[in-house]
Amino acid sequence: MKAIALKIADIGPFNYGKSLAENMRLLGHIPVYGSSGICGYHNESVVKNAGIIVGRKGNVGSLYFSKEPFFPIDTVFYVDQVKKGFSLKFYYYFLSQIGLKSMNSDAAVPGLNRNWVHSLKVNYPDESIQNKVAAILSAYDELIENNQRRIALLEKMAEEIYREWFVRLRFPGYERVKKGKGVPEGWEVRTLASFASEIKKGIKKKNLADAGRYLGLEHIPRRSISIKEWATASTVDSDKLLFQDRDILFGKIRPYLHKVALAHFSGACSSDTIVLRPKEKFYEGYLLFTVFSDTFIELATVASKGTKMPRADWGFLKQLELAVPDVKLLKMFQTKFELLFSQIVNLLRANEVLTASRDLLLPRLISGKLSVEHLDIQFPPGMEESACV
Repeated sequence: MKAIALKIADIGPFNYGKSLAENMRLLGHIPVYGSSGICGYHNESVVKNAGIIVGRKGNVGSLYFSKEPFFPIDTVFYVDQVKKGFSLKFYYYFLSQIGLKSMNSDAAVPGLNRNWVHSLKVNYPDESIQNKVAAILSAYDELIENNQRRIALLEKMAEEIYREWFVRLRFPGYERVKKGKGVPEGWEVRTLASFASEIKKGIKKKNLADAGRYLGLEHIPRRSISIKEWATASTVDSDKLLFQDRDILFGKIRPYLHKVALAHFSGACSSDTIVLRPKEKFYEGYLLFTVFSDTFIELATVASKGTKMPRADWGFLKQLELAVPDVKLLKMFQTKFELLFSQIVNLLRANEVLTASRDLLLPRLISGKLSVEHLDIQFPPGMEESACV
């Protein structure tokens, strides 16, 4: 593979993100990136085109690629331009192979030292190789992104049915149902504890390897119910909680109260997670979207306890009174939800396979051990603009 010696600073320098407190973000569609990925939305962007986001503090060395304008906050670096004629997308893949996660400049407060990274001298392939490698790897990413878009649509469909039936009260046959005391006839006002249990089964640090996967609060998604990333449990350094397949998880400390997910595998999670399990299977979908709702999250926020790091109080939440539909309607909703969530799980598992395949190829392609020099590969037309700048 043809290669030239370059410093990272000469290929694409790292820029500091900008301060943007959560209470300063205005309603908009511009993704806001922190070191754990998208952490909100705003109405203005710092970067007007595609770019790379690199974790500077917190999740040091994490990498994200945005095809659209974005706002990088001050816990990250960003790259919006590379050396003329070079591929921005290849640079993103290349950075994943130079050990950024190990370049922690301070053990007490993790941080990535920009000067260290900029001074690194690397062997970098010429433009034709960059484009071919980026095209191969981008093909995997495009399939993964397509599946993620399908997952988002399926989630939206499930949430919309919940809202239509249980918020707007336009459930099947609602025209024939009378209302009494503000709720439809046949519904009951019940506490959350009557149909959900908090699970607090701990696991010691020494046994974590047996748990397989670990979900930190940073892995529980925002604006989504599906778990798309996790860590290896054996790498965790303190006691945690266990959860099972189809448990509902949400962060109980103040910054993470809006993060809710339905597990599609068993594993370990942060001790700052509330693990809920429905007492009957047909409560699952209803319980999930109730906890996922803005109203519930607002109540959890208001009732959180503590000063330095307020936490949701299950003792309070379990006493919340909710209008619970009759069993027949709950079962009807669960049937519809199950059909949608089973499709979501299939797509999540397909993405696991695609990600594993891409990650096996990535180091071999970047290092040149798997040569692409004589392959006739080009970007599909729809991928060219975001892959090369």
